[in-house]
Amino acid sequence: MPELVFKGKEFVYNHHLAVPHRPLVPHAEKSVGAARLDGNLIIHGDNLEALKALLPLYAGKVDCIFIDPPYNTGNEGWCYNDNVNSPMIREWLNSNPVGIEDGLRHDKWCAMMWPRLRLLHELLAEDGSIWITLDDNEMHRAREMMDDIFGQTNFVASVSWIKRHTRSNNARMFYSTKDNVLVYRKSEALNIIKEQRSEKADAGYLNPDNDPRGPWMTSSYVNPATREQRRNLCYPIKNPYSNELIEHPTHAWKYSFEEHQKHVEGNRLWWGAEGTAEYPRLKLYLSEADLMVPIDVWSYSEVGSSDEGGEELKQIFGQAVFDNPKPTGLVEKVLSLIARKDAVILDSFAGSGTTAHAVIAANKKDGGNRKFILVECEDYADRLTAERVRRVIYGYEFTGTQREELLRKSLTFTDLKKADKLLDQIAGIENLEGHRFDSIDKKVKDGELVVEGVRAVEERTEGLGGSFTFCTLGEAVGIDRLLRGENLPDFMALGAVLFHMATSEAFEPSVAWEKEGHGYLGESPAFHVWLIYKPELDFLKSREAALTLSKAQALVEAKPGKRHLVFAPARFVSQKLLDEAGLPVEFAPLPFALYRVERR
Repeated sequence: MPELVFKGKEFVYNHHLAVPHRPLVPHAEKSVGAARLDGNLIIHGDNLEALKALLPLYAGKVDCIFIDPPYNTGNEGWCYNDNVNSPMIREWLNSNPVGIEDGLRHDKWCAMMWPRLRLLHELLAEDGSIWITLDDNEMHRAREMMDDIFGQTNFVASVSWIKRHTRSNNARMFYSTKDNVLVYRKSEALNIIKEQRSEKADAGYLNPDNDPRGPWMTSSYVNPATREQRRNLCYPIKNPYSNELIEHPTHAWKYSFEEHQKHVEGNRLWWGAEGTAEYPRLKLYLSEADLMVPIDVWSYSEVGSSDEGGEELKQIFGQAVFDNPKPTGLVEKVLSLIARKDAVILDSFAGSGTTAHAVIAANKKDGGNRKFILVECEDYADRLTAERVRRVIYGYEFTGTQREELLRKSLTFTDLKKADKLLDQIAGIENLEGHRFDSIDKKVKDGELVVEGVRAVEERTEGLGGSFTFCTLGEAVGIDRLLRGENLPDFMALGAVLFHMATSEAFEPSVAWEKEGHGYLGESPAFHVWLIYKPELDFLKSREAALTLSKAQALVEAKPGKRHLVFAPARFVSQKLLDEAGLPVEFAPLPFALYRVERR
């Protein structure tokens, strides 16, 4: 398989393993609702370190990752600042920010993305998917990286998002009106993606013969295969209008004779309004229509434009506060393709907080319980990213005009022929929804009828509800500090790291407990995992911190049926004595266990 090679790859290939574990530190005063690590999170800190901090809690648990990384146009002023132990990388740090004149800007972008994608891959559930927005500057390199990390067979789609409806003549050659949304899955456990039917999709279903089963459309009865290729599908069909027996001269039919008989008995064959069609077509009823396969071109009319993303922020903050934010409609479109309404959604390039806004809005619409995790490294994480989410939750002051789409319909010639029916539908909307708005705006644009409710808002926009915990990253869990008794992590922070590294599974805080320096971390298929620990140097040196025969017996009695892995600073019982006593207990020493975790 072809491999992407970039300057610095050898230094960052396994850099994600060397990133230290930092515990998440909640800040109740900046949060909405009770501070908790198992709910919605907004994390302020380096996104590489934040992803490492999330591993113990969310490894293999994230259903959907949506990220909007730097496009690397040369005009964004982003910085490469990973702490990679290499003279070349150190030299890169001195040349920040990355600009258009930087001949290594594409190498730096790949070096920045590689370890983050490695950690995102670990966080993603087996049936999860990752969605990455990019323009053409790095799209081809991103695909090669994703093929390396996620596997070529897990490529799902490259979606074109038509983000603008006008062109600029300032360009010397082509002007791009699109961005890309690159989609990969974690594994073949995700083997189907469908979306709800839309009015546009259903517009092709009609009922010209007043079929009691309702609107229908037709599909061809003729097989692409030839008669020679599918002889078992060659048989005469009787036209009930002319009583003539019909066979296709070169191709087979799509259905077996038995299936055809069922179609005839069910009156599902369409021979044209006058019964004069050369071959029949099969009726497909709207009432039986399934969910739709999504297409790989999304229009601004469906998911929002780049301008709309900016307008949303202006409404929330009263002024432009962020360059090129994504519209919530784009993320909501992605969420609509994730089957679970309780999905965990991660955005590690959170920016203005569009992903959290979209998750909250989606939950409000369908009663879902989706959870968001945002990571933002810039200093606006609190005053912009989190503040937007606070205002969406509580509501916000707004003076201006708000629009709510009530109907969007692609116009066909049939619609024009039945204009009275369409006008009646619009009148019904006005009667039903008119009391909620100052006016109902109706317009036809790009072949679509759009009906919007318009209201002047001068006071406060209603909040959508919800909660989140604002976090920063604590001191790294390090062997040198542990040996000196400096910055000792608390029981749960250390326990989360140890449990994940020992089992490769996510730590469940709701299962774990601790009492007087002794506690249970959770269960894996092979082990019950325990920790004897207090963040106090005197305790760690005391006899109470050691694994003894009596403690081992108590653990086995408390959780029978599996082996037990016990992390502790010391032990007063040998492995031989544990085995002779028939106790399935294995000792993992601290701080050596921490050293093994960090360097593996």
